[in-house]
Amino acid sequence: MTHLEHLENKSIHILREAYNRFDNLCMLWSIGKDSTVMLSLARKAFYGHVPFPLVHIDTHHKIPQMVEYRDNLAKEWHLDMVYGENAFALEEKQTFPDGNATRLECCKLLKTEALRNTLSGEWPRYRLDHKSGTYKRDTNTQPYTGVIVGIRSDEEGSRSKERYFSPRDKNNDWDVGDQPPEFWGQYKTDFEPGTHIRIHPLLDWTELDVWEHIRKENVPVVPLYFNHGDGKRYRSLGCAPCTSPVDSDARTVDEIIEELKTGKFSNIAERSGREQDKEDGGGLEELRKDGYM
Repeated sequence: MTHLEHLENKSIHILREAYNRFDNLCMLWSIGKDSTVMLSLARKAFYGHVPFPLVHIDTHHKIPQMVEYRDNLAKEWHLDMVYGENAFALEEKQTFPDGNATRLECCKLLKTEALRNTLSGEWPRYRLDHKSGTYKRDTNTQPYTGVIVGIRSDEEGSRSKERYFSPRDKNNDWDVGDQPPEFWGQYKTDFEPGTHIRIHPLLDWTELDVWEHIRKENVPVVPLYFNHGDGKRYRSLGCAPCTSPVDSDARTVDEIIEELKTGKFSNIAERSGREQDKEDGGGLEELRKDGYM
């Protein structure tokens, strides 16, 4: 068994365990490469079918190609696609692009607050209607209490403190110092009623592992990850005003893998193009304590 196959099998086991153990389960889909690989693994785990809804938090400031990609793939793969938003903050223009919030304040409003209230069912959710191809208000307001998330421990400092099955309180608040031990593949999956659980199938994966799975399974990803002739591409995707590309000539998955293997970015953080990280002093722990992805 190869290293990649070992990672895939472990992730598939965690996905199946989560589906078996937790009711009201959903998977967060940021549209980025990591959560799309997680989606690919879910399809492998459940034989081509994804048995839980995908939830996307729409800030309405994503790069347009990202939303186009989301809707096209949701239709092609027949995904149960749901999105949520902070409609009030958007209507009142309480955002960084509108000049009325810092980047971190904008993230808290458009991502953290939107996520918490979307998961709880307290704010409207919109579900893709495959017959019409449009999103309609979701009549199901039941809270999602188990949430599958595509984070990796090597991507950013606070994420290395997570567990595969990571408890939050009913408000999604994360107590970093109160995480269950996970030894020798033994995971704690029994929690007190009212506990909100984040499940992290990709925790031990690296950026290289992600791209090698994309190559192996021919996973479709947002074209923004590739250079299209201007000598730049994105390594990490977020909102357009806060995400910058990196210098790279890689036009294919093979060329991205070669870049990573040769250490082209060995001294450059994967999220170096994400400006909100810099505003937070290089980490996202405070945002994550409040429920950020």
